[in-house]
Amino acid sequence: MTNKNNHCISVCILTYKRPAMLDRCLQELQNQQRGKFNFSIVVVDNDSNQSAKAIVDDWRKRSSVEIHYHVESEQNISLARNKAVANSSGDLIAFIDDDEFPENTWLNNLYLTWVSTTSDGVLGPVIPHFAIKPPQWLTKSGLLERTSFITGMVLKAEYTRTGNLLFDRKILDGDESPFDPQFGRSGGEDSDFFRRMIGKGHVFVWCNEANVYETVPLERFTRTYLIKRALLRGVSEARLRSIPRREVLKSLVACHLYTFALPFLLFLGHHLFMKYLIKDCDHIGKLLAKYGIEIIKERDF
Repeated sequence: MTNKNNHCISVCILTYKRPAMLDRCLQELQNQQRGKFNFSIVVVDNDSNQSAKAIVDDWRKRSSVEIHYHVESEQNISLARNKAVANSSGDLIAFIDDDEFPENTWLNNLYLTWVSTTSDGVLGPVIPHFAIKPPQWLTKSGLLERTSFITGMVLKAEYTRTGNLLFDRKILDGDESPFDPQFGRSGGEDSDFFRRMIGKGHVFVWCNEANVYETVPLERFTRTYLIKRALLRGVSEARLRSIPRREVLKSLVACHLYTFALPFLLFLGHHLFMKYLIKDCDHIGKLLAKYGIEIIKERDF
């Protein structure tokens, strides 16, 4: 472990054709409370046309925080993450998504939790932020909500992600390309990363006070988006690991139960229908992918 005193943090942001959201993220990063650390920002534009360049150039002129800009021309989130890591200089690395924006205590709370624990990394909540009022069924279903934990709790791999993360660079063992490009179009590169890191004995904990907010645009209000996302999650899960027979049987039973229950759930409320339809699609996507049938191969939504 790194000596936990006076560190440099590289805050990495990957972006793809969302300049307005990136602008807000960069704006909120200017307001971060400073602790016993310095931080800089690394932006990696995954658009070969450099749609984020004007926004970043504008912030570089007036920011009190050092900002670096790089382009990964091949559209692949793993390659973009690797470029961010390779071009970061901090002994700690943080990730936040371009469609997110942090509270002003975000980075300091992640850092304080890391300092006060024996962990190798810290994750925090990602809270939906609706630009316009969403349909009632979407909020009641809880489909965009994510599980939270008490601060300091050690996380299992299934509860990890890169949307709100701080970790010690030492866990990479000098590898500047820790994210697998085979997951760069389908997603799941973060799950693969955490499974490997936890498999090596590294520990990640939760900080419930390190809030970031994820902007939910209108296109994510649709049933089609949620179904596609669930099917692709199943594909990613099947690609990540060999699914054991007992889990295949569990998914088969779940599919039958959910499918049977859906007409009755529709009668009880559309939010319940959608909640369990998405659960059904998660299992369907995983089962089909297990046997080589990938309904959705990569993210195009």
